[in-house]
Amino acid sequence: MNSATRAPRDAGDTRVALDGRRLSLPGVVRLADAAAEPVVPAAALARAHRSWRAAGRLAAGGRLYGRGTGVGAHRSVTVDSGEESEHGLRLLRSHAGGAGALLPARQVRAMLAIRANQLLAGGSGIQPAFVTALTEALRLGVHPAVNEYGGLGTGDLTALAQTGLTLIGERPWLNDAPAGAGPSPATLPYGRPPGRGGPDRATDTAVPALPAPVVPRPGDALALLSSNALTLGQAALGCHGLDVLLRAAHAVAALSLAAVSGSLEAYAAEVHALRPYPGVTRAAAEVRRLLGAPGRPHGPGEHRIQDPFGFRAFPQAHGPALDAADALRHIVEVEVNCPSENPLIGPDGTAAYHHGGFYAAPLGLALDALGLAVLQTAQLSAARLAALGRPDLTGLPAFLARGPAGSSGTMILEYTAHSALAELRACATPASTGHAVLSHGLEEAASFASQAARQTLRAVDAYTTVLACELVVAVRALRLRAEPPRAAAFAVAAAALPAGTEDRPLTADVATAGELLPVLAEL
Repeated sequence: MNSATRAPRDAGDTRVALDGRRLSLPGVVRLADAAAEPVVPAAALARAHRSWRAAGRLAAGGRLYGRGTGVGAHRSVTVDSGEESEHGLRLLRSHAGGAGALLPARQVRAMLAIRANQLLAGGSGIQPAFVTALTEALRLGVHPAVNEYGGLGTGDLTALAQTGLTLIGERPWLNDAPAGAGPSPATLPYGRPPGRGGPDRATDTAVPALPAPVVPRPGDALALLSSNALTLGQAALGCHGLDVLLRAAHAVAALSLAAVSGSLEAYAAEVHALRPYPGVTRAAAEVRRLLGAPGRPHGPGEHRIQDPFGFRAFPQAHGPALDAADALRHIVEVEVNCPSENPLIGPDGTAAYHHGGFYAAPLGLALDALGLAVLQTAQLSAARLAALGRPDLTGLPAFLARGPAGSSGTMILEYTAHSALAELRACATPASTGHAVLSHGLEEAASFASQAARQTLRAVDAYTTVLACELVVAVRALRLRAEPPRAAAFAVAAAALPAGTEDRPLTADVATAGELLPVLAEL
């Protein structure tokens, strides 16, 4: 995740309530970034206690899936009542089969926050000590080692099994690493039976304190595993990152439009009132606002009647991405505030329901939709970048080069932007078209929301690069004009980006522009 899209620290906003009802997407991001600490209201913890006691009563009156039975294809295999605790341990150990790279602390912290909040919604029947341990990990700045691969959008079983083994003391905690660094092992203060998963060794890195190991009880294992908390955490971080970039794109596109003396007719309020799509209308209004243009702007530009699509169709391409981000945010906020467990302990504690709420089709489809929409607007960003290098559109030197004949100017940034655009195109391939048949055919489909969430995170970095390249070129073009605009976006960007037009490496310019995008998003 690009550091520019992290949640800013706010001295007046240092706590986020985990109450199972009102956790917002920004709240998840602040907890993931350690910009706030979790607070658990007493009423929410009491709700979790009621669910736990109800699960005990229901289990005593009849078998519950995963507690008195095996799981998956073993759903009909009976587990003796005296074996339920050991059955839960075996379930955690056998499902801790994730593989691939260890995930960054930020993503794992988001998972911890969401899983704690879901358990506080009531319905899991889990021992409340697990909730306390999850929130303590967030406060203490430690997290379990979680591998990248294992989920298919039908429950993050491997990630949560690894988390469960860490919570009960069989795997070590890791320190939250600084931004950009990988996770570092923390000292293991309690024994871990040899050969039972986790990193092979722990370093001597000391931590002030760690959550006390939880003693698992019957029913805890499956209650912890029954969630898409990791996928939701990644979706929340990806949605937040893209939202920042989509808002910044208004300023970047406005500067490019000014650099080519583009027509504001395509942004007129009257045009969009006739086709009132919320995102499209918002995109047009933002460009007008940032350029100080009226709702009914003047006629065509000085040199041409119509601009290329990159300028003229920006609202139509960008608006759907704004709408898709809003739709994804809604789905994430529904999912993080509702019980997802199977079986689900009813609110009145008198029944348990076996269901398919863990099947994350709504989330996966919303992630895919956002990826496709971002690709559409990013393609126009690359088109505007190319247009800024054309003398016939700008009246400026080719590739904005001021130097000896044959100077390349900003030529190479077209290649850089299209390289990042190719990554965006790969990320936009709908993950929901995937298919899998698992567990002896009992689970004959999957949503692949987990894959869609990872694609969304990759899309944040790629879209950052595309927009940063356009911003560098737009600012250079505006500097070369006789009268640069008085827009605040230009003042902010011009103050930060180097002014030289000689042929030189532009990597640092692109990096600086990428760091500016969250600033532009707030203008």
